[in-house]
Amino acid sequence: MMGGTASAIAPSVRERLEEYGTAARARMREYLRDRQSHHAFYDLVSDYPERGGRVLRASLCLATARAFGAHPTDALNSAVALELLHNAFLVHDDLEDESEERRGRPTLHLSHGAPLAINVGDALAVLSLRPLIDNVGTLGSRLALRVLEEAERMARESVEGQALELWWRQHNTVDLGESDYLRMVLKKTCWYTTIYPMRIGALIGTRDGVDLDRYLHFGFFVGAAFQIQDDLLNLVGDAARYGKELNGDLWEGKRTLMLIHLLNAATSDERERLTRVLGMPRAARTVEEVQWIRERMERYGSIDYARQVAHGLAGAALHEFSLAFADLPDSPDRAFLEALPTWVIERN
Repeated sequence: MMGGTASAIAPSVRERLEEYGTAARARMREYLRDRQSHHAFYDLVSDYPERGGRVLRASLCLATARAFGAHPTDALNSAVALELLHNAFLVHDDLEDESEERRGRPTLHLSHGAPLAINVGDALAVLSLRPLIDNVGTLGSRLALRVLEEAERMARESVEGQALELWWRQHNTVDLGESDYLRMVLKKTCWYTTIYPMRIGALIGTRDGVDLDRYLHFGFFVGAAFQIQDDLLNLVGDAARYGKELNGDLWEGKRTLMLIHLLNAATSDERERLTRVLGMPRAARTVEEVQWIRERMERYGSIDYARQVAHGLAGAALHEFSLAFADLPDSPDRAFLEALPTWVIERN
């Protein structure tokens, strides 16, 4: 156990997530509320945001800004813009992955069809621009432009990471190692889940008075541990609490760390069969084949291996925190940031 006990860490993180999540959701509803049209389309645009979730990204942005001395509302628009973009990514990701469940309910494309789901995702991405534009009134034009520049880089890194993952699946790439996985996760997950929210928070809290690259390592280690834990929960999580389709990553053929470990540990015959199954469309895979992959992961210790890597990354994040945030005064927000690495691997 790192950084304290679960009983001490989990409540402190949950309290901050609840506080900042409530604030971000309230402001997000203001942007989602259509003032000119009452068309049912806007109900669909609000669907994923209203399903809940931890609002981790927005909370991390707000907590970092507060830790650096910002006013409670200074980073709220930036946090909401990120949350809107996150939901846009989720709508598109679910379609690209052929996922069936999101936050305990059928995915949007299953309920309303792919064309409408694509348009909803596009609408959420467009809506995410308005809070960034509104930053001009609260932060001034220079700082608002800096936030927008950071947002552009984050979005570019994220779509490039998604392209890597989709490419591996489309071309049935199996010659992958841990470094390939971590490179993909850095771009796809870490930039918009942890690195960008902290960079924006520090940017706003210091009025562009700090080197933002000093938070890259902490953000990468926390974000990578978060993604591996998320991948693990897809296999071993509580179905009632997880909110997504258990074993969905196996059905989708995602190149998780566990799958990459299995590909490198399996016998030549097993690897050949595994490659053949991964090359099939999702609809062509059978329950027996998915179960076979799951059993081989247990046999070769792929799940335990991924847990060990996640713990190592979280430990590295704690070390990086002590370097990157050493000059921050004690505060509940600083404590929240410090507790994140432990919370990330203990969440279920």
